[in-house]
Amino acid sequence: PLINTISGVVKLCIVESVMLEMQDPKTGVKSQPQRLVITTIPHAITGEDIVAWLTNRYSIEAEEAWALGTMLVAFGYIYPLQDHKRLVIKPDASLYRFQTPYFWPAQQWPVEDTDYAIYLAKRNIRKKGILALYEQVQYNSLHKWMNHKWDFIVMQAKEQYRAGKERKKPDRVVFDCQERAYWVVHRPPPGTVSAMDYGLERMVLKSIILHSLQHSSCFLCLFSLFSSLVKYSVTYNKHDPFLAPCLPSNPWVTDDVTYWFLNMANVGIPTKMRVERWTFSFGELLSDPRGRDDFRLFLKKEFSGENLAFWEACEDLKWGTAATMNDKAQQVYKTFLTRGAPRWINIDGKTMEVTVKGLKHPHRYVLDAAQTHIFMLMKKVSFTTLILQALLCPSWRPMRGSVDPASVPSSSASWSRRREPGWPPVALWTSHRS
Repeated sequence: PLINTISGVVKLCIVESVMLEMQDPKTGVKSQPQRLVITTIPHAITGEDIVAWLTNRYSIEAEEAWALGTMLVAFGYIYPLQDHKRLVIKPDASLYRFQTPYFWPAQQWPVEDTDYAIYLAKRNIRKKGILALYEQVQYNSLHKWMNHKWDFIVMQAKEQYRAGKERKKPDRVVFDCQERAYWVVHRPPPGTVSAMDYGLERMVLKSIILHSLQHSSCFLCLFSLFSSLVKYSVTYNKHDPFLAPCLPSNPWVTDDVTYWFLNMANVGIPTKMRVERWTFSFGELLSDPRGRDDFRLFLKKEFSGENLAFWEACEDLKWGTAATMNDKAQQVYKTFLTRGAPRWINIDGKTMEVTVKGLKHPHRYVLDAAQTHIFMLMKKVSFTTLILQALLCPSWRPMRGSVDPASVPSSSASWSRRREPGWPPVALWTSHRS
């Protein structure tokens, strides 16, 4: 089935409606008391019942139902009662429970280190100093960092532990499992991929969204898809070395490597076909390292180089390691977004509000709104100005032009050593084409 991504708020509403439907006493997933060690857990469900219910309700394959169930577990809507560290659905007799709405991601409670420290201190009291290895490491780290208020943290932990002792044992076990599931999602063990790293707005819902689509709508979607594919093929036909002649020679057929030297990432003088690709779209220009360098030089002359620097910083945050994610997000905020920033960027108030609010719970895609705003600004203003200057301003024409691959001899090694960096060649190519 097709995949459709929609806004984060709508997705959360859909997921919550699915959860409410799954918990319906008549039509939902059947639950019953289950014995866990020596304690009877009320309203427990099995993994195979969850997968079967999703399969029958949305008319999807078992594999997709399993993936959807795993997503619900990964985001903390359902939690396992046995294997707490593995946030996946096991399509067998493994026991699960529905998470209380208080801990649902839609509540967006701030995940504070103080709360996590209280939770670990409470577990340390209950387990009499025997914690899991990663919990012990976190406990020691928080103890060292929050030493100035550790007495308050221990006092809160003791009060919560005392209040928990007054509950009935099944209720106490259920609450402990709910709280542990919440912290496993928001403070996962090392080596576990956290769904919260990607943000709630990145959730992808499959057949639930498209369950009610008619055949006519599917046909229109497929027609649009094939039209885009044909348009792309026509545009890039001459630039595919497997479809068009590869000049000056095809390195996949011959031993001549001149083609690779002409198309190196930071080549001194790019070929005409390479410059032509830059004019296809703004994305093509940014995806080429040489094209991006030329565009950076142009923005520097236009006194707007901070826009490209911000876009690159967002890409670094998006594709960087999880360990440096929070630090990078704060560094981007201090460099580009905060009032009086050294490289402040100009974005509208609504986008700024969404970005600043998202930075309270940073994840990989927290800067998507601001990055998209800056991308469109560069595309509509800077990229268009670059093309217009190339066409209308003769004085801006570069001192050196692009290279015709057909005129390059096969002795690529000696030729590549003679090349020197030049001005951006997109101007000459666009003027010649006009």
